[in-house]
Amino acid sequence: MSDLPTDTDTTAADTVAAALDAPNPVRALLAVHPDASHATFTPRVGPPQDVVSVSVEGYHELVAGLRGIGFDGFVDLCGVDYLRRRPRFEVVVILLSHPRRRRVRVRVGVPADAPHLATISDLYPGANFYERETYDMFGIVFDGHPDLTRILMPDDWEGHPLRKDYAVGSVPVQFKAAHRAT
Repeated sequence: MSDLPTDTDTTAADTVAAALDAPNPVRALLAVHPDASHATFTPRVGPPQDVVSVSVEGYHELVAGLRGIGFDGFVDLCGVDYLRRRPRFEVVVILLSHPRRRRVRVRVGVPADAPHLATISDLYPGANFYERETYDMFGIVFDGHPDLTRILMPDDWEGHPLRKDYAVGSVPVQFKAAHRAT
């Protein structure tokens, strides 16, 4: 049963307002989310943190909805490589609602044959460098990103070093701006 009104005349603003008043705003948002069939909800894992798994197609819209209900703090974005699992990659985003003192973890599986995901740097500018790092280390392309270039590895580097099938050898690496560290 939904915590939100579901009639077809409900506007996005009404949905957001109702979600803010709901006992669990994340669950309430998912109840009316257009892509809810692709989202699953796990309440309270550890500290006040909910976990939402969503499809690649519903990712950007879900994150925008979470921002709309008060998750205005971007905490982290990272990639994970599950070499033998399908989908192989996962992007994990942690968002924070300061007024509610709650966190939400958004998980989205990204297939290896088409490692593309919409950028959320338009919603959270702080995600810019995190998406670049995930692209650099895992090869996940963030569609719509304003500057999706390597951030750690040299521009001419081949491959993505945090992929579990990346061949590790004794190749000397001159990281970007390494000369400044001395």
